Amino acid sequence: MDALKQGADALFILLGAVMVFAMHAGFAFLELGTVRQKNQVNALVKILADFSISTVVYFLIGYSVAYGTDFFVSASVLSERNGYDLVKFFFLLTFAAAIPAIVSGGIAERASFYPQLLATAVIVGFIYPFYEGIAWNQHFGFQAWLLQNTGAEFHDFAGSVVVHAVGGWVALPAVLLLGARSNRYRKDGAISAHPPSSIPFLALGAWILCAGWFGFNVMSAQTIDKISGLVAVNSLMAMVGGTLTALWLGKNDPGFVHNGPLAGLVAVCAGSDLMHPLGALVVGAVAGALFVYMFTLTQNRWKIDDVLGVWPLHGLCGTWGGIAAGIFGNPSLGGLGGVTLSSQILGTLLGVTWAGVMSFLLYSLIKKTVGLRLSQEDEFEGADMSIHKISSTPDRESSW
Repeated sequence: MDALKQGADALFILLGAVMVFAMHAGFAFLELGTVRQKNQVNALVKILADFSISTVVYFLIGYSVAYGTDFFVSASVLSERNGYDLVKFFFLLTFAAAIPAIVSGGIAERASFYPQLLATAVIVGFIYPFYEGIAWNQHFGFQAWLLQNTGAEFHDFAGSVVVHAVGGWVALPAVLLLGARSNRYRKDGAISAHPPSSIPFLALGAWILCAGWFGFNVMSAQTIDKISGLVAVNSLMAMVGGTLTALWLGKNDPGFVHNGPLAGLVAVCAGSDLMHPLGALVVGAVAGALFVYMFTLTQNRWKIDDVLGVWPLHGLCGTWGGIAAGIFGNPSLGGLGGVTLSSQILGTLLGVTWAGVMSFLLYSLIKKTVGLRLSQEDEFEGADMSIHKISSTPDRESSW
């Protein structure tokens, strides 16, 4: 019976790993559809290259930083329990690799290719797993301190903070240090339109991400005996809550409509195993509104050229999700309990502070040494020119 359960657990988490791995195609097509046509090849290559670098670095360094174990043992040891530990690594790798995929969307169309691969190695090898170990593996006694002083540990079931908020707050310093795309914000105060090249590709990316997210959230149980239908339905409710709010506030804009469900799913990750489905609906709706408002504010008023809006979408909605778990996980609002608002605020604050500070130091160092940005010639011709020489395609304008 134990052998059967071990095999079932290995298969369960393997299916989760494959579903989250497929989400990286969603990241790729979301970016592909949002950037201009001359940068589409770059968007595709970056996601695959980042995932490959992430795999090697997380296998050799990052997983050990987070969980204190490594794979420098014999194959016979690695194959124990049907290779469950290896498949668990694969599953958690897909989470780690989401960080550079998130960053990629913010710095699109003007970041130099190989320096960003270097940044990916540092992010996945140290910055992300350091906080991952604190939140998910009891490192440095932070969770024990929270339990003693607030009555509950910081709870992040599927990564609203550990993955998404960290990814968004890692992206923000990179975006600021890079500066806006050439001629995006003109001297006369006007904003040049850089509309998406393909709404269908953007929508395809969003749909792939939405489907894969049920693996992201549900399979975070990691063993089949802990699977919860509550997580699945809460994910669904948050997704539609984000969609409907973005549809309403975004005035039917297809870019907002297809990012709305992602905002809701980002926010529900942390408390998806605790909330009542109606609470998840509210959490998703707030996230959808937060994305529409903050994307518009950052782009138009603050003039932060975050191409895919990854700081509002992942950074801010992930931050909201970490805090929301402490609100809607409360039994008085239909939740299962076991969380406190104060522990959620402190755990979230630690994650976003760590991500923002370390990212600023990393990208500042890269900027001063090897450089972050493409030359003006390559940026004008298209970021694809930094990979191989192809003829650029004229921009296709749209209203978004």
